[in-house]
Amino acid sequence: MALDENIYQLRLDKLKQIEALGQRTYPTKYDFTHTVSQVLAEYSKKTGEQLDGSRVNVRIAGRIMAIRLMGKAGFAHVQQNGQRLQIYVKKDAVGEKGFELYKLLDLGDHIGVSGYLFRTRTGELTIHVEETTFLSKDLLPLPEKWHGLTDVELRYRQRYVDLFMNPEVREVFLKRAKLVQSMRQFLGEHGFVEVETPMMQPIAGGAVAKPFVTHHNTLDIDLCLRIAPELYLKRLTVGGFDRVYEINRNFRNEGISTRHNPEFTMLEFYQAYTDYRGVMDLTQELIIRTAKDVTGGATTKWGEQEIDWAPENWRRMTMREAIIEYWPEQAGIKPQLSDFSSQDAVKALVSRFNSAHSHMAYDPNEPMGKTIANLFEAVAEEHLMQPTIIYEFPTAVSPLSKQKADEPEWTERWEIFIGQMEISNGFSELNDPEDQRRRFEQQLRERARGDEEAHQMDEDYIRALSYGMPPAGGVGVGIDRLAMLLTNSQSIRDVILFPLLRPEKKQTTEGAPL
Repeated sequence: MALDENIYQLRLDKLKQIEALGQRTYPTKYDFTHTVSQVLAEYSKKTGEQLDGSRVNVRIAGRIMAIRLMGKAGFAHVQQNGQRLQIYVKKDAVGEKGFELYKLLDLGDHIGVSGYLFRTRTGELTIHVEETTFLSKDLLPLPEKWHGLTDVELRYRQRYVDLFMNPEVREVFLKRAKLVQSMRQFLGEHGFVEVETPMMQPIAGGAVAKPFVTHHNTLDIDLCLRIAPELYLKRLTVGGFDRVYEINRNFRNEGISTRHNPEFTMLEFYQAYTDYRGVMDLTQELIIRTAKDVTGGATTKWGEQEIDWAPENWRRMTMREAIIEYWPEQAGIKPQLSDFSSQDAVKALVSRFNSAHSHMAYDPNEPMGKTIANLFEAVAEEHLMQPTIIYEFPTAVSPLSKQKADEPEWTERWEIFIGQMEISNGFSELNDPEDQRRRFEQQLRERARGDEEAHQMDEDYIRALSYGMPPAGGVGVGIDRLAMLLTNSQSIRDVILFPLLRPEKKQTTEGAPL
């Protein structure tokens, strides 16, 4: 029998002994007077003399994270909401049954205790227990060394253990929650309304990505899990919601990496009567505000680097300017703007770049703009550590963006890069239904060439635009990646509570505990 199974059975036996002492094994509630956090906040500065002079009675509950027995007395640490408080259990104070209960407790058990506060000889704030109530049994052993496990996926699989064993992990998710709260507050202050749009859609739209497909039995139709809420939010803009946003869960059937998870969270918002520059400024302000709310300062650690979120540190450059600036010396003289104006010139750039690096794929049949976008990723993206806004994207990779009036091959679109990652995407929204139809048709041709991620035709969306959509700017912000940056988490799995993982290889035997 496996060690965990032995412990499981031994603790089940303890559970029966606890019940024999008159304790309910899984009671429904416990009436407490304080949380551990409240006790620490209110009494940590009180001296032992002050506590002795004015007896402070408390009732708290939590999980046992340390326990030791010393004859007819014992100490334990009880944890709640990530904070710990010591308790002292003496046989003379809790009685025969109370002390028998204490001896049956294990690491991980939940208990409630009532008693009074005092300070030990070492000065630690402690509860002198007068009554112990059993609340829940931990039937499986806690890991002795949760840090440094060779199986890095174990922490993600057993996040419920990770959270109470590692306070810093809990802190990551508290910061993530604060991040979302800050965004909601900021957008509310700027007159935006929060809405919810469908997560199951007949046509996956609003992004260039491969969807997950499911089937609705009653309607007998295939549906896609949304890859973006964009087209529904813009339908609401047509309907008169001039400032609208959604914090949305998206699903994309794509690879998994330290920066990609098939299920992820985005903020998307749309503002009528402004353009890409208007929402560019607003998004920069939003991110700076959020960084300050979450971290309390203007700089954060990112691996060995430090990111400065202050507004004066942000850079802005066009995609073409970025390629020119970061063009490697090994590839020869820096490109000129004229090098982005023809298929042959762009092909020559790729050839020069690959002569030095040999890692950019090139398809002569793909649109020139798509090649330029790929060149930007290969040349410039790795250099964008500090907050940088890259604007003016090729029309070929921006099917929903409004074109520049003087350069139709380019659009009024931007992306924010921080820590070598794309964090946000925004543009002047295309609101001409005939132009939108032509863009969709171009995407259909890309699908015919084998691009499974190309956008599909959405006739209802074109119909919505035909009713008249005001000029607008739209933005998407990756909440997971922003959380990574603000918590110095190097993998997206570190900021998602339950990331998608392969099924466990080792299955439990029949009847054995999970």
